[in-house]
Amino acid sequence: MQNNQEDNNSTQLQRGLSNRHIQLIALGGSIGTGLFLGIGSAAVLAGPSVILGYAIAGIIAFFIMRQLGEMVVEEPVSGSFSHFAYKYWGPFAGFASGWNYWILYILVSMAELTAIGVYVQFWWEDIPLWVSSLFFFIVINILNFASVKVYGEAEFWFSIIKVAAIVAMILFGSYLLFSGTGGEQASIHNLYNDGGFFPKGFFSKGADGNFQGLLAAMALIMFSFGGLELIGITAAEAENPEKNIPKATNQVIYRILIFYVGALVILFALSPWQQITTDSSPFVMVFQNLEGMEFELFGNKVYFTSLIANALNLIVLTAALSVYNSSVYSNSRMLYGLAKQGNAPKFLNKLNKQAVPVNAILISSCFAAICILINKIIPEDAFKVLLSLVVSTLIINWVMISYTHLKFRQAKDQEATKTKFPSLLYPISNYICLVFLLAILVIMWITNMKLSVELIPIWLGILFIGYKVFKTKK
Repeated sequence: MQNNQEDNNSTQLQRGLSNRHIQLIALGGSIGTGLFLGIGSAAVLAGPSVILGYAIAGIIAFFIMRQLGEMVVEEPVSGSFSHFAYKYWGPFAGFASGWNYWILYILVSMAELTAIGVYVQFWWEDIPLWVSSLFFFIVINILNFASVKVYGEAEFWFSIIKVAAIVAMILFGSYLLFSGTGGEQASIHNLYNDGGFFPKGFFSKGADGNFQGLLAAMALIMFSFGGLELIGITAAEAENPEKNIPKATNQVIYRILIFYVGALVILFALSPWQQITTDSSPFVMVFQNLEGMEFELFGNKVYFTSLIANALNLIVLTAALSVYNSSVYSNSRMLYGLAKQGNAPKFLNKLNKQAVPVNAILISSCFAAICILINKIIPEDAFKVLLSLVVSTLIINWVMISYTHLKFRQAKDQEATKTKFPSLLYPISNYICLVFLLAILVIMWITNMKLSVELIPIWLGILFIGYKVFKTKK
């Protein structure tokens, strides 16, 4: 029995993710709740200027993706940036990086499960959040017990639906806008008519005493890009990572410009930004507001029905399911990588016959299930609380990736090794990213996300204690 356990533990992850899987997984990680639901809170804080905020945050995310891409192409192993932090920075850095990422995606899982409940309530208001969360929690976890190819295929089609929907929305929204059939309120002037492009300034106190403006919205905007680093996790299971990882990474900047900036320009032009609320998807709301309107399409009169708003809600539900699906995948692979490093219990690197880390999925699922309890206890505040915690762990994760990359390059330069996929503007881009991320923490401290910042040193202290305890017991 013991020998079988050892055999299972020695089994390696299989390279079952093809180029099309990698491309769509990278794309799927960047289109989710942050864009479809999180934009509501950011838009209320800053108005149309959030478009600029998404562009700036997207560039920072792209720099970090290139830094991570350089490392994973050079060494495509399980554990991704945790492996690099452990190897080039130190044992505690590797331990902290891996477990912080795991907690990050436990929180993302919770946020996505909560968002799923919100989307379901668009159709059935009487269904409690926790019921929807539980149902899809079971379905997605069952899916992830299959082979990595099944996960890749599911994520491929999830992402295809999201991409097709956003492209269709941009095209149809553009038609409504420029043909004059989107109603009297649809106008490009909505981008600057009501108080200008920066209606609430860069950073100021509103009448309610809370901070508002573009800078105040940046922390929420950052949440939207949590998931782009997922491509680093896929390296150990990607076919031909030296070719496929760079291709997917380089396309990030185009996806940001098209799917974030492009979609938001149309969104804000179709309807005055003051109509956006924090508790619903602006994408669904804009088209829902057009319900019953008559417009002309290719010479024929068409009535705007609730069908389109319902279709859009189905799309954003798909987006949330996609991100949760990827969260289950990335959490299990990170735990597997930590176990292989010796930074997690050995039983977590057990693989089944399909080379899936079953114990890692089970443990991660148990923690993500806490979300169902949160949705039952505080359904009104669940998404907001989870969002603030996600941003904190996301910033820690990105800071560690960028700083680890500096250590990685220093080591390679000393070895006189020329890497296969060098990052952009090294080391300037690293310093830009680090300063930007620290500035986000300052903004969070000043605004109503102060608690999230205060929890960071406590969380790092817990990680350090956990590291010492774990190493003592080994």
